[in-house]
Amino acid sequence: MSRYNHKHSLSVKAYLYRILFSLIATAILVVFMLPIGSEPTYRYERGEPWDDEALISQDSFPILKSADSIARELEVLRQSYEPYYSQNTSIMEQQLKMLHLDLNSPSAANIPRYFQPYLQEKLRHIYSTGILTREDAAKLEKEKPRQVNIFHGNESNKRSLSQLFSEKTAYEYLIREEDKVHYNHSYLRGFDLMKYVSPNLTYDKEKSEQQKREIDGRLVRTTGSVRQGQKIVDRGQIVDDEVYSILQSMEQYQQENKLSTQEKVSQIIGRTVYAAILVVLLLLYFQQFRSDYLDDIRTMLLVMTLSLFFPIVTYLIVSYTAMAHTRVDVFMVPYCVLPIMLRIFLDSRTAFVTHVIAVLASAIVITQPFTFIVTQIVAGLVAIYSLRELSQRYELFRTAVLVTLATLLTYLCLEFARGTAIESEEISRMPYLYLTVAGILSMLVYLLLIPVERIFGFTSIVTLVELQNINNPLLRRLSEEANGTFNHSMQVANLAAEVANKIGGKAQLVRTGALYHDIGKLENAVFFTENQNGQNPHDGLPYERSAQIIIQHVEKGLRLADKYKLPTVVRDFIATHHGRSFTRYFYVSKKNENPGAPIDERLFTYPGPKPQTLEQAILMMADAVEAASRSLPEYTEESINAMVEKIVGAQVNEGSFSECAITFREIEEAKEVLGARLRTVYHTRIQYPE
Repeated sequence: MSRYNHKHSLSVKAYLYRILFSLIATAILVVFMLPIGSEPTYRYERGEPWDDEALISQDSFPILKSADSIARELEVLRQSYEPYYSQNTSIMEQQLKMLHLDLNSPSAANIPRYFQPYLQEKLRHIYSTGILTREDAAKLEKEKPRQVNIFHGNESNKRSLSQLFSEKTAYEYLIREEDKVHYNHSYLRGFDLMKYVSPNLTYDKEKSEQQKREIDGRLVRTTGSVRQGQKIVDRGQIVDDEVYSILQSMEQYQQENKLSTQEKVSQIIGRTVYAAILVVLLLLYFQQFRSDYLDDIRTMLLVMTLSLFFPIVTYLIVSYTAMAHTRVDVFMVPYCVLPIMLRIFLDSRTAFVTHVIAVLASAIVITQPFTFIVTQIVAGLVAIYSLRELSQRYELFRTAVLVTLATLLTYLCLEFARGTAIESEEISRMPYLYLTVAGILSMLVYLLLIPVERIFGFTSIVTLVELQNINNPLLRRLSEEANGTFNHSMQVANLAAEVANKIGGKAQLVRTGALYHDIGKLENAVFFTENQNGQNPHDGLPYERSAQIIIQHVEKGLRLADKYKLPTVVRDFIATHHGRSFTRYFYVSKKNENPGAPIDERLFTYPGPKPQTLEQAILMMADAVEAASRSLPEYTEESINAMVEKIVGAQVNEGSFSECAITFREIEEAKEVLGARLRTVYHTRIQYPE
């Protein structure tokens, strides 16, 4: 009868279910949700404090200059840029020849002959200097190089941009009157000089681009380097221009050195094994300490859902932060909801172990996991310690406040442990804001109770407290139609709750079960002693018939439970509060009247099953003891103790507790509580003087 041992060992199917749960959890956790191949992401802004833990470089990398700095230096370097143009000397000869022919033609008879050498000299000067196309002239005007390289053949000369001609300036030079006395241009009226202007400089892209590359190659793009293991920035430190440049350089280095396919495969294998270890550890906990949970598919679904939900939320936040470059922090997630939920529906130890596993699974994608793990484990412990039962709203509010204060204090202590001074301005306020938000969000547990109850079939303390209200339709009907049974149920509820508090059971659960365990007596209330007033309807009935009427209150109670939609845990109390025991009064009476005659014991035996849980065992003891106490001839300490010992001892000897989680020591403690409580109820009052 050990608390957590089963009568029957787990079947092969149960072990297969464990393995299946492990594989499914690992696959979801690793393959679908973990950001494989991604680099750690950091959230920072220039001039703001560094919110994360101290950042230590994992690799050596160069510190790059900022884009603005590179642009300025490149602009200075490119001032020495001198583009290359090739000069076509044949164009000048062609234009001079065409000018000679035109000036000697009949159409130019009115132009004096001395204009020919004058114009030819000007053309030679223009073409020797060089004429640019309109496009090249506009481009050079924009780039403004100090000079350009003009080459033809193997010769190259440098000329300033101001010396070169465009088509427009070349024409203006031709028509410019420098000597109006001897060279009056009125003679050239009607003579089109523009047709003798033709660009003879061609942009040499290959040589010019090569020069640009040489200039760009002289640019130093780094200002130093960071060595592996070097501290980049401390928590709370202001991200100044220098630190900002280092962080930007680190991110660029990570982008340029992304994981290879082989490294990604190694990462997947490592994370898969890590996740599998966590899942197996959780399942080993259940096997060692709560093997009863492994047989309950609802319990396993609840545990696996919660233990996967928070890591998945963490992975989504980290991935979204990396893509959107926003300041969403995982400290805003109320991880303490997990231990609170499991504490309410299961037990404290399971809540803590599952919480630790979920936190470790979440930490694998966080850049600085130490603070996260410590803070969240503290939050889980405080939540478990401060919330024994959730029967009133203020208890959840108190837990949320205590969790928030504990996490804030823990985070602050970790700051001081790193050497941050109290008066330092480097302490960032943002993490404390995130932890406060998480504490407030933890109160959402109250809203989640009903969906969890409906989905997984659990019953919360809140629901149990609501069922204890005597204005509940079923309890009100019991008090009106079977008042004796109602009073008996109230007494049993008080006895059972006190025993549960003593031996570590769930007091609210057993109290609720006690209030409803005898509702089946509503249909034939007068056949039960506590509701009789004078005549006994069993008189004249066969013992078998009377026994069946009494036994049927279990079946009728289950039907009423279904009709009024009572939770399964309450329904189980109705089915198990008599176990497989006899209707002893009628059975013994039958045997005494028919000594030696065969008796069909099935007609006098409750259908069961036997109690399956600690709380059901407590109710069986409290119910039998309270009913028997009403028939004691006198109420003394000896008579009460003897009655309790006889009733509970008989239940143990009959094997009523062979299938439930209760120990012999707890049975002894239960008997002590029952005896003490009954002595208080039936104590002798003093007689007042007349």
